Amino acid sequence: MSWFANWFDSSYYHILYKNRDEKEARLFIDNLVQHLQIPQGSALIDIACGKGRHATYFNSLGLDVVGVDLSPNSIAAATKNENENLQFAVHDMREVYQKNSFDVVTNLFTSFGYFEGNTDEQKAINAMASNLKSEGILIIDFMNVKKVIANLAASEHKTIDSIIFNIRRKVKAGRIIKDIEIIDGTEKQYFQEKVKAITLADYSEFISNAGLKIIDIFGNYKLEGFNATSSDRLILICKK
Repeated sequence: MSWFANWFDSSYYHILYKNRDEKEARLFIDNLVQHLQIPQGSALIDIACGKGRHATYFNSLGLDVVGVDLSPNSIAAATKNENENLQFAVHDMREVYQKNSFDVVTNLFTSFGYFEGNTDEQKAINAMASNLKSEGILIIDFMNVKKVIANLAASEHKTIDSIIFNIRRKVKAGRIIKDIEIIDGTEKQYFQEKVKAITLADYSEFISNAGLKIIDIFGNYKLEGFNATSSDRLILICKK
């Protein structure tokens, strides 16, 4: 099993990241919908949706949403929020979900860069493009790797719900790697995150190869301009 299938399907993954800022995430989505003037009733697919928190919020704004993720446990949790216009499915982002069917495709909060070779990364972007209708919009939200690497904390220790997380970080072979030791009572477990340090230039190549055009580049959730040194995020708006 790949590291990401193993880690993302673990209950510890969701415990470690459960305190992500919901208010900030919703503000980002509000800003996107307003900036792009996405009409109510538009069809949106959220790729690597996790437990569906962003897909559910997009749906609350009047969009017809599908959320897909590789993790069966995450999708099992997400399906509790399903309704007539909000559906979830276990799906690999490298495969086309439904060709030429969506007005908007989203891949948010650094849910990319997990695969061993660039072939799979390109395949995933190609699939996202294929899911889009003509003139459809792809939104990618990734970390700004240059700032992350410049400010990388080598180690961190967290205790959440009486579970200890000992985290070590490094950059190796073009990847930002987290080694995570988990101490839960008398049990110890080990996981690893490996995310490729994908730059704007790398993404530009993937996106061009998929037949899409970048129409906007933002550096944070307020949709301010991107600066490779100082921006927190790399947010790409692409058109088919």
